[in-house]
Amino acid sequence: MSQQQQRRAEAARGFMPPDEGLALHAAAESLSVPGPLLEVGSYCGKSSIYLGSAAQAAGRVLFALDHHRGSEENQAGWEYHEPDLVDDEIQKMDTLPHFRRTVHDADLEGTVVALVGDSPVVAAVWSIELALLFIDGGHGSEPAHRDYEGWVPHVAVGGLLCIHDVFPDPADGGRPPYEIYLRAIESGAFTEVAVTGSLRTLKRTATGI
Repeated sequence: MSQQQQRRAEAARGFMPPDEGLALHAAAESLSVPGPLLEVGSYCGKSSIYLGSAAQAAGRVLFALDHHRGSEENQAGWEYHEPDLVDDEIQKMDTLPHFRRTVHDADLEGTVVALVGDSPVVAAVWSIELALLFIDGGHGSEPAHRDYEGWVPHVAVGGLLCIHDVFPDPADGGRPPYEIYLRAIESGAFTEVAVTGSLRTLKRTATGI
């Protein structure tokens, strides 16, 4: 990861602390199986730089999936709402222009492929094995569990599953990311390999999710 890309990542809008972003980058650098990377929940592109720079160096592709209308917690009246991301004409959030500029400024347009759509719709027709899956989409119960069910089976054996905002203590944050983390562990198909802040990195060691 170049110093310029790291500066771009730290300056980009989003909610990932630098230490967690660098840990995500390190996970993407460590991949030992072939295949692309995919992130669920790109927002304005902060995590896309951390993952995309590693993908770029390895000659891989990062698919960045987001509907760009904001997750539940980004909507008006919620804690993480950013009013200037609302399209005034339709009164809906639109983070896509910000995402595209972030990717452009980090010189990653040849590596990061935007998938604009709802996660379950895309997952239902997906057939490519993934070397790394990063789940950071909607943090409500239904969206988080649908992301798990739709995407985790596509992680290759030997590949990595990274989940953001995993808080074992309910006082620290919402439960759904922690719940899907537990689902992965309890499936017997994943082994935890790294913990940085709220980021959990697990390696798929078996089939049969």
